Amino acid sequence: MPQVLSNYLPPLFFRSGHLATMYCGLFRRVHGVIQTRERLTLSDGDFLDLDWSKSSNPTKKLVILLHGLEGDGQRPYITGSAKLFNQNGFDACAVNYRGCSGEPNISYRSYHSGATEDLNEVIHHILSTKAYSEIYLKGFSLGGNLALKYLGEGNAVPKEIKGAVAISVPCSLKDSCDQLLSSENILYARRFKKHLIAKLRQKQPLFPGLIKDADIKAIKTLKDFDDIYTSKAHDFKDALDYYAKCSSLQFLPHISIPSLIINAKDDSFLGQDCYPIAESEKNKKLYLEMPKYGGHVGFWGKKNITYTEQQALKFFNRH
Repeated sequence: MPQVLSNYLPPLFFRSGHLATMYCGLFRRVHGVIQTRERLTLSDGDFLDLDWSKSSNPTKKLVILLHGLEGDGQRPYITGSAKLFNQNGFDACAVNYRGCSGEPNISYRSYHSGATEDLNEVIHHILSTKAYSEIYLKGFSLGGNLALKYLGEGNAVPKEIKGAVAISVPCSLKDSCDQLLSSENILYARRFKKHLIAKLRQKQPLFPGLIKDADIKAIKTLKDFDDIYTSKAHDFKDALDYYAKCSSLQFLPHISIPSLIINAKDDSFLGQDCYPIAESEKNKKLYLEMPKYGGHVGFWGKKNITYTEQQALKFFNRH
């Protein structure tokens, strides 16, 4: 499908990718969303938590919200999306990945950019316990990669899944990692690494033979974290093997339901390989919008409704 022309033009202050990223990540607040938590026991005995918010009227439409690296179901980009969808006739289910709901998960493994087996369990749990006839996926960053990989990797996608929107997607995980390791993104990388190591230390008493002090001390970069923990805990050879197997870029040609990717051109987390122009031109179900501005999961909008929240609602209502 040809690229979607973007008319997004924020105020001057938000035409800085870094300011857009930091404002929406650190300063945005969303009020008025009432969430009810449901704990889902997974097939391997571990758990994850689902945060539900409802439309004011009974509905058959649901959006599943997938957060980014070290996010959770209460991040403003999640609750902002839930609020707008709830106001427009959709229920919302915000998925907290393993270990992301404020309580450590119980297994050695955790979550990662390609853990579609957990998303698949969430979807089938919803289908077996609820009566939604239309289900949509909306993912942010890591969650966007997860949604696109799920749709394109050969799963038997249920007929109830009608569309997807993916925001600020690291379609090439290696390319995105390279960007995060650059000096421009050092503050973001340090913040991510700090939170990831803190969770690893929480898990260490449960798995002292697998998580050792020497290993934690050896983690200097995000790639080190993926070499030392992510790959080992999730059966990849190393970080590069993980990036190669879990990047959504290779799965985009096989997506068969309407899917929209919105990646800002000023997103410092994304390199050239994260803008799948050729793939979108060859797949009539894949739409790509590349606004000049927006940052990483930024996209400031009036009345505390971001541009991508508006675009996702329009896209789902059309499809």
